[in-house]
Order: sequence, then structure tokens, then C-alpha cells
Amino acid sequence: MEKLPIEEFIQWDVRTWSRALKYWDTQVAWNTIENALELGAREGGLSLWLASKGKRVLCTDYEDAEKIGRPLHEKHGLTSLVAYENVDATKIPYTNHFDLIVFKSIIGGIGRFGGIDAQRQVFLEIHKALKPGGVLLFAENMQSSALHQRLRKRHNAWGNYWRYVSLKELSEFLEPFSLHTLKTTGFYGTLGRSEAQKRLFSRMDELGPNALFPASWKYLGYGIAVK
Repeated sequence: MEKLPIEEFIQWDVRTWSRALKYWDTQVAWNTIENALELGAREGGLSLWLASKGKRVLCTDYEDAEKIGRPLHEKHGLTSLVAYENVDATKIPYTNHFDLIVFKSIIGGIGRFGGIDAQRQVFLEIHKALKPGGVLLFAENMQSSALHQRLRKRHNAWGNYWRYVSLKELSEFLEPFSLHTLKTTGFYGTLGRSEAQKRLFSRMDELGPNALFPASWKYLGYGIAVK
């Protein structure tokens, strides 16, 4: 299949968030993956990523999954590999079904309505929906530093009501899985107000902060968990 630009899979803060995709690419035994699920898909970027690998994927969101997600898949002629369904991530209607489940940046929004209990429930539902040995790929906005927390409340409309998770909480959510890796990245990248600024600040992160700053200060947590 034609190699698609990474910007089609991740629509914002691409330089930072693409580190998750690059990590996932090297860690998954792709020849064992046949059917996958994307949660909280919105435009369906990660469903497109999976379909571009020849995988069958169920593209889901809380509502309007097909209306919002299908145009991107049609653009690249991959709708034959993608199905659509409205799914509440806290009540996934599948058991031992998927080889792989993926999400990015959904846990904070779920915490807006249900708090930490709803956030924890998402991971329990994912564990239930995966086949034994199935893989979760996750990338999530983290609580990060006190500076990030103040700036979000000042500059982002959602900064006052999203429930960003801490590194400790995310680690606890992953405990039902037999094994997991949890990595963090990004400090300055999120401060950019435009995509060009985010790219510049993300390059600054690569010059030192990603390696030197504490994990709890970074704003992107990502990794893999295995049922």
C-alpha cells in the first residue's frame, strides 16, 4: 500500500505525538494482528494508520463515528477495511474479541464526566475486549508539571474540566495487564499555539528536556500493554 504521511494519522502536535506511533511500529508483531479497535476516534486517524497496514479495524467514538471518521478513510480508498460503530469506552460491548485496541487522548475527557472511576473502567473494558495476548496501544495527555497545569487553565477551554491523569494513576490503570511499558515525552512542545510553533518547541525538547526532565513533568504518556 502507498505510504501515507504521518500527519494523516495524527492531526495536531505531530512531531511529539508521532513518537508514540514510531514506538508502536517497532514493538508490535504485526503479522499476528488481524482485527483492531480504535476508541474515541474522531477523524479516525489511527484507524487509517491500521488500515494502511492492511488490518481490519472498527473505528468508534461516543457518537457520530462514521459521519466524522469516514471522510478520511474514503480520501485514501481504505473504507473496505474499516467498519464504524458508536461505542462508549466505559461500556465496550465485546469480550475476548480484538487482537489490538488503540486510543489517543481520550482519558482526560472521560474523566470530565465520570472522574477517576470512569477512567479506570476504560482500561478494565479494554482488557475484557481484548483476546488473550491482545495488545493495547495508548497515548494520553498527562497531568505533567505545575507549569502545564496553570497554562492549561489559562489558555485552553477544556483545561478547567478535563481530568488529566498522573503518571502514578496511569500505571495503576494498567495493572490488570500481564505486562506493560509506559514512556513519557514532551515538555515545551505543548506550549506552541500553532502547529509550526509546536514543531519548534518539540525540537527543543529533543535537545535535552526529553532525556533530562523527570517523567512526571512530561505531557505525553504512551506505551503498550498486553492482556
